[in-house]
Amino acid sequence: MTAGELVLPKARTGRRRATKAGKQLHAGPVTYVALVVFALVSLAPLVWTAIAASRTDRRLAQAPPPLWFGGNLFKNLQAAWDQAGLGTAMFNSLIVAGTITVSTVVFSTLAGFAFAKLRFRFSGLLLLLTIGTMMIPPQLAVVPLYLWMSDLGWSNQLQTVILPSLVTAFGTFFMRQYLVQALPTELIEAARVDGASSLRIVWHVVFPAARPAMAVLGLLTFVFAWNDFLWPIIALNQQNPTVQVALNALGTGYVPDQAVIMAGALLGTLPLLIAFLLFGKQIVGGIMQGAIKG
Repeated sequence: MTAGELVLPKARTGRRRATKAGKQLHAGPVTYVALVVFALVSLAPLVWTAIAASRTDRRLAQAPPPLWFGGNLFKNLQAAWDQAGLGTAMFNSLIVAGTITVSTVVFSTLAGFAFAKLRFRFSGLLLLLTIGTMMIPPQLAVVPLYLWMSDLGWSNQLQTVILPSLVTAFGTFFMRQYLVQALPTELIEAARVDGASSLRIVWHVVFPAARPAMAVLGLLTFVFAWNDFLWPIIALNQQNPTVQVALNALGTGYVPDQAVIMAGALLGTLPLLIAFLLFGKQIVGGIMQGAIKG
């Protein structure tokens, strides 16, 4: 047996392994069943909200509860829109959630980059303090925060809700952990050798590398800001409400109309669904792109 004959079986084996590794994996029936069950369980609350919003309050009080849609959906939606003043509330929530999302993503990316790649005094201590603020319950800050906003003369104004959330400890830590792996230090050093300023490095190097994580953080921040209830209900009133504060008014009264409340909840959820439908594909694609680069 010659040397060439010894090499030939190994080469064939390598080709088989490469061919097997290149095959596309297909999900089995168990995977499809599990995904369908998970999707149904996840959609059940939203579907039930839509069903309840299409019924009357009297029908919802009967047993068994309705399991299909009724004919009062648009009537209840109109009633919820008028009673809660959702037009103004939607506009206010878009301003609040949009401003908080943009500022949190930008500032958290800058702070995360500083903690991940820059060297300065007490960086470890400052990062530890930043993470430590996540352990403090937000309810403890309500009273001093309200007194501070009152001293500024911002009571019942949207900036009262926006200012405390311009940047978050979670966003900073999230971006820091991502940039540690996704942004090579050599790339920053090469940019500095080429004469790029710090601002240019951030704009042309850091932001493109952090784009997948920024998209995820933006979606999470928008959902949290849109659904926030505790601080807006304290800081705002019914004359200048966000969506959650306005929906709270539907539950007041001697006998609240559950169908109208469900209709209002459905209206308050629609912007989140629209945002995910519009940007969900880009966010998932950005995550996969960042994973491949990593």
